[in-house]
Amino acid sequence: MLSTKKLLEKLAVTSILEQADVLLVDVKHYSSGASAEIRIAIQQPNNKDAQQEALDILSKLVIQIRAYYELSQHIEQIIPLLLWDLCSGPLPPAEQLDALQATCRQFARLIDFALSFDAVKMCTPALQNDFSFYRRTMSRESDGQFAIPLELANTISLFLACPTPMLSALITATTNFVATNGELPVANTTDTLATIVQVCRFMVEKEENWERLSDRNYSFTMRVMVGAIILYDHIDNTGAFCKESPINIRCIVELIKTQTRNEE
Repeated sequence: MLSTKKLLEKLAVTSILEQADVLLVDVKHYSSGASAEIRIAIQQPNNKDAQQEALDILSKLVIQIRAYYELSQHIEQIIPLLLWDLCSGPLPPAEQLDALQATCRQFARLIDFALSFDAVKMCTPALQNDFSFYRRTMSRESDGQFAIPLELANTISLFLACPTPMLSALITATTNFVATNGELPVANTTDTLATIVQVCRFMVEKEENWERLSDRNYSFTMRVMVGAIILYDHIDNTGAFCKESPINIRCIVELIKTQTRNEE
């Protein structure tokens, strides 16, 4: 029977994953944001109506952007809990992952979300442009009514300045997990990540396996494989790209090049 603490952790992970699904759809529809209104506001600096219209639209968009940032913080908090369950044993990595398939799936979904979100973010310059205009307005009009405090705006600005903010949250959480759990051999975590990579590679490398995957599940598996390699590379002393690595990078690169499908 699950302890109260474990039950709360499972509920927290479920809630974060549900929010991630919603916000991924949300950011995909962000499009040009308030670009048109900002352009008019810049061209007509003395037009109070134009300035106000831009701020009204931006106030709603800033709330969305704040939700993206806060989700990244929640992910940073929950990743160590998942990693502890997956990496602390007592079974060898492959057996541990098999015994905790639901937890492994949750971890994989967070990797998939991070890479999916960042891919959209990199193609949506309006996110950073909108927020930069809003923050400049906040700094200029200190007595105005704004959707968020200036200090938080500065923090979110740094979040948006990162090309891959969600992946960065995953990396930070994983490196912190290793650093704060000194009693746990680093090899436990690297071996677990390497095993995830090998499982994903097996699923997409053999024709009889990947032919059964939908495009969506195929892309999911590829993203999880790449994300796990990146995490491995950040915590292993010699990295994922050395000859001694258990991950065959050359083979995986060729796999990605030759078996890329159209994204959903």
